[in-house]
Amino acid sequence: MPNSDRVVREGLIAALIAYLLWGVMPIYFKIVASVDPFEVFSHRILWAIPFGALIIAFRSQWQEVRNTLSDPKTLGWLAASSLVIGVNWLVYIFAIQANQIFEASLGYYVNPLLNMVFGVVLFGERLRRLQVVAVASAFIGVMVLTIKGGQVPWVSLAVAFTFCTYGIIRKRVNIGGMPGLFVETMLLAPFAVVCFALISANGQIAFASGDISLNFWLVLAGPLTALPLLFFALAARRLALTTIGFMQFLAPSMAFVIGIYYGEPFTTAHLICFGFIWLAVVFFITDAVMSAKKRPLRENLSGA
Repeated sequence: MPNSDRVVREGLIAALIAYLLWGVMPIYFKIVASVDPFEVFSHRILWAIPFGALIIAFRSQWQEVRNTLSDPKTLGWLAASSLVIGVNWLVYIFAIQANQIFEASLGYYVNPLLNMVFGVVLFGERLRRLQVVAVASAFIGVMVLTIKGGQVPWVSLAVAFTFCTYGIIRKRVNIGGMPGLFVETMLLAPFAVVCFALISANGQIAFASGDISLNFWLVLAGPLTALPLLFFALAARRLALTTIGFMQFLAPSMAFVIGIYYGEPFTTAHLICFGFIWLAVVFFITDAVMSAKKRPLRENLSGA
């Protein structure tokens, strides 16, 4: 039992670090707000490659990378996932720099609920009663923001759909989190280089322009991309999915608070929308907890 408690404690710490790092990302993108979003996107990719290589070497995962690179089917799936996550990163960076932190955080609140919808549509899964209520509540919230706010929350929907699609694709690939991210950033590297070349040709490149502090923050994009995934991978092996499901709402909640700190306008439409979203989260977590309590009982009955 003590050993089990230690494993859970390590998992909780790892998950907390992962979600805290994801949660403070809006602050990072605000710090580098003077830099073209495409250049920030490029730094996130290019600096993640050497930093990811160090982690893979430390964890002795190079064989997994080599196996992936020699498997055309797996490489094809990772090419698709890299494209989707690349779009997700770009949309998120643009959103933060355009003072749309609330919309970005809304996207990550909606994501786990959208996962359930995708499960029904793509895999024929059946939603439990509280899951249906959670999805309906989230849908009402988004519709209120669309109608009362006068525009479709494209940022929120783009963030949610791309991250959900990314998760579905990665489920088809038998590769660890860090090796997978490393291959994805390698596949995205040509796009990053092209972005650098175009920005440089226009004389708008910020990196190596003489501002040492800014250079430091841009290089930090690599560790901020790789480290959360590493800690999440460690947590996922030590914690129940119910616990992970509960903690995943920490990052968008932090982003929401950061949006308030930066003084973004919080309208009545936002208030109603987030009210329904938070209600959906309560239903989502309640269902997950109830399902987790029933599972051991079902397992015991089936094994009797």
